[in-house]
Amino acid sequence: MITKESEEYLRPTLPFDCDNESIRQEAKDLTKDDEKVADKAKSLFYFVRDEIRFIPLLPVDHLESYRASKILHTGGGMCIQKAVLLTALARAAGIPARVHFVDIRNHRVPDKVKDLLRTDLFPYHGYDQIYIEGKWIKATPTFELKVCQENRLMPVEFDGKHDAMLPSHDLDGNPHIEYLQDHGCYENLPLDEIYDAWSQAYSMGSREKLHRFIEAQDAQGKVHET
Repeated sequence: MITKESEEYLRPTLPFDCDNESIRQEAKDLTKDDEKVADKAKSLFYFVRDEIRFIPLLPVDHLESYRASKILHTGGGMCIQKAVLLTALARAAGIPARVHFVDIRNHRVPDKVKDLLRTDLFPYHGYDQIYIEGKWIKATPTFELKVCQENRLMPVEFDGKHDAMLPSHDLDGNPHIEYLQDHGCYENLPLDEIYDAWSQAYSMGSREKLHRFIEAQDAQGKVHET
């Protein structure tokens, strides 16, 4: 049952443009054979997890970069962008959803990304909370199955009933994800807070330097590597 508290997470906003025709049609197509809310959420989750490519770094200094319909069109994004798309698809399917933010340490971050950022700390990692049968269920569609198989990471599986988070260890027992500071949920994306946290974590000193850094990596083609 949708409550007054959860109803606000059905509304379209600039990043979560669940009223966009492409988002509405995609959500309809993906859930056409599902009757239960949990099954609809599962169908949407696995589409975003596996069909939207994870790209670790992108030139994402504008709100437009996080628009769900744009992410659907480009077919790729970082963790926040994939979470935004899943939230928008869920809302388009009539399921309340929102994005939750937390700082994480990725002990398995690829060397090329770690060399660029000079850290394995990722502030404001984004994942989803989906309202199913009276409960907010956590769902993390960040890494597609192919990436997990190639790197011996444990894939995140979602059944629509239990929280689905990035695991603490990989398939070989090595440390993977460590959850640090929790920032909670926001009705819209807290871009100022995100950019400030990134600038500090990546020793950029300012958002302007962060912007120039990302642009430089994009020009060299590095941000599209995984």
